[in-house]
Amino acid sequence: MSITLQQAQQAIEAAIRQATQISTPMNIAIVDGGANLTAFVRMDGAWLGSVDIAQRKARTARYFDMPSGELGKLSQPGGSLYNIEHSNGGLITFPGGLPIKNEQGEIIGAIGVSGGSVDQDEAVAQAGVDALT
Repeated sequence: MSITLQQAQQAIEAAIRQATQISTPMNIAIVDGGANLTAFVRMDGAWLGSVDIAQRKARTARYFDMPSGELGKLSQPGGSLYNIEHSNGGLITFPGGLPIKNEQGEIIGAIGVSGGSVDQDEAVAQAGVDALT
């Protein structure tokens, strides 16, 4: 099971609304169950450097089926996953990437958001996830 384009667009629309509400232009990426880019938007004025970060956050969340920030906690010096961010072509291990689940609790994709503080990125990503629940 994988996220549909319609679901991806719905998540992006909700994320855009949240980003607009906090006046922070964002890059928002949705990947499917295979971590393939399904939908992406760069809001007007969003940082160019965050395009890649948003996509990597989404892939990181899907590769490991956990929020990107949780992986970051495990990859600190001395942690069991120290240096994992160098795998898979480069991961992003700070908040802003979240798995997306269907009604049965199965992971069908992930969202990655970048362009603000990590708290803002995570809130905008959460808005995208919440739009599908």
